[in-house]
Amino acid sequence: MPVFRIHRMKEAPRESFRWAPHVSGMANVKPKDYEAAAEVEADSEYAAWGVLRASGQPLNVGDLLEASTGDLRICKYVGFEEARWVLPEVKPSEQQQSFVPLPVAALANSAQV
Repeated sequence: MPVFRIHRMKEAPRESFRWAPHVSGMANVKPKDYEAAAEVEADSEYAAWGVLRASGQPLNVGDLLEASTGDLRICKYVGFEEARWVLPEVKPSEQQQSFVPLPVAALANSAQV
């Protein structure tokens, strides 16, 4: 039986998500907006939804189910839709920027000019 990892949406982004207009298609989600919660064994995301509902800890709109295969599904008012993690672009800091040192002779020549 497949295992689904549950990611609960934090409250601040949940309010924005709850009131945003519904759009179909793949949802882009940010890891910073979620907390890993638990795992559940179920045949499908809908079966996992039912198990969690019966346990008293139902999935809420915006929560994610991540299959052991890596497939990510987001819970919406209309059911589950595909989702993918969007990671922020890493910008190199000034300390991480590489530089090419000039030979000492080149520095001595530039000082005489």
